[in-house]
Amino acid sequence: MTDMPPALEPLLGRLCGGEITDDDYVGYFMNEYGEQIVFAQRRGEKTARLWHSDADWDMFLVGDHSIRLDGPVDGMITAAGLIINREETTWLSSCLAASRHLRQGSS
Repeated sequence: MTDMPPALEPLLGRLCGGEITDDDYVGYFMNEYGEQIVFAQRRGEKTARLWHSDADWDMFLVGDHSIRLDGPVDGMITAAGLIINREETTWLSSCLAASRHLRQGSS
């Protein structure tokens, strides 16, 4: 049988409203509140794209130094200005580490 499931990238692109292709490294996460997050890194681009359902699917550009612990409230974690929790931070950090080679050598 040759029935193949639909590719994940177009489904995630429709979910978040972003342009995601099968050439992108992609990640998907759902937190304990049912909020969804999509990560996409394109080869040669110096930043990845991040969409969060709790931020109305606005796109945030993230890179290796985007995760910050110096938000306006003590202990607040942000990524490119988006407030994220510890679990989201762990997932995002893993996505950034796994896709780092795609950002290598980008200008």
